[in-house]
Amino acid sequence: MNIRDLKLYLHLCETCHFGVTANAMHVSPSTLSRQIQRLEEHFGHPLFIRDNRQVQITQVGEKVKRFAKQVINMHQQLKHDLDQPNQQIVGELTLFCSVTAAYSHLPEILDRFRSLYPLIEIKLSTGDAADAVKKIQTNMADLAIAGKPKQLPTGIEFLKFGEIEMVLLIPKLNSSFSDKLHQKQPDWHNIPFILPEHGPSRHRIDLWFKQRKITNPKIYATVAGHEAIVSMVALGCGVALLPKVVMDNSPERIKDRITEWSTNLMEPFDVGICVQKRRLSEKVIAAFWEISNLNLPNNE
Repeated sequence: MNIRDLKLYLHLCETCHFGVTANAMHVSPSTLSRQIQRLEEHFGHPLFIRDNRQVQITQVGEKVKRFAKQVINMHQQLKHDLDQPNQQIVGELTLFCSVTAAYSHLPEILDRFRSLYPLIEIKLSTGDAADAVKKIQTNMADLAIAGKPKQLPTGIEFLKFGEIEMVLLIPKLNSSFSDKLHQKQPDWHNIPFILPEHGPSRHRIDLWFKQRKITNPKIYATVAGHEAIVSMVALGCGVALLPKVVMDNSPERIKDRITEWSTNLMEPFDVGICVQKRRLSEKVIAAFWEISNLNLPNNE
């Protein structure tokens, strides 16, 4: 196994097509096939599922893909340091965050990072904020913007950006439960709630139910992704307890259809960036971590 083999492997992971990768990497399909077979023999597991119609990466193949990326990044940086010791860091950085965080927290950090480290390629993926810590644990991302869970997993470092306030979102349009919402003591047991599947928000919602002795809440839906929940509230499907920042960064035509109620009894939760502690020694990750530290309010 060498760097060339790993580069061929990564390219094949992206294309899932032996012919396309062989042509792009200037090798014959038979040579590419032999090199992939050698990798599979080295790791003792199949890395791809092949049939007449498609090539599909296996679960082990995904792990080897992440390993290959790290090795190539380290090789590039070492080579660059040896050739030009005073030049900038090079490599690739994979970030994960919610769509909301991409609007609210990431731009300022990313702008500063790119100005200082223009040779580092940023790969950004977005998804459910509740999955952020898991993405880090499974090496699906190098760093992630996340709400801090009740208990931070072992081996995860968390850098706090600030606090997230929770608010209750209710639809402005008339609905079957409108009258129950506007009573002096709202009939929470009969008001439909739209809930996140898991994560720090869900934990605080469960506490909110407990505080009000709502033992059997009426659940309209359980949804992955806060942005989707806001849209469902705007359509009159139910109410939702969500981070205020999600509402603040929603489109105006969505916000116009929602009333926002403060929830003073619900504690805010911390938001920040997380990473595996053991990876903070990697130059690319350490550089982003340092920039994130500089972006904290008390460091302005």
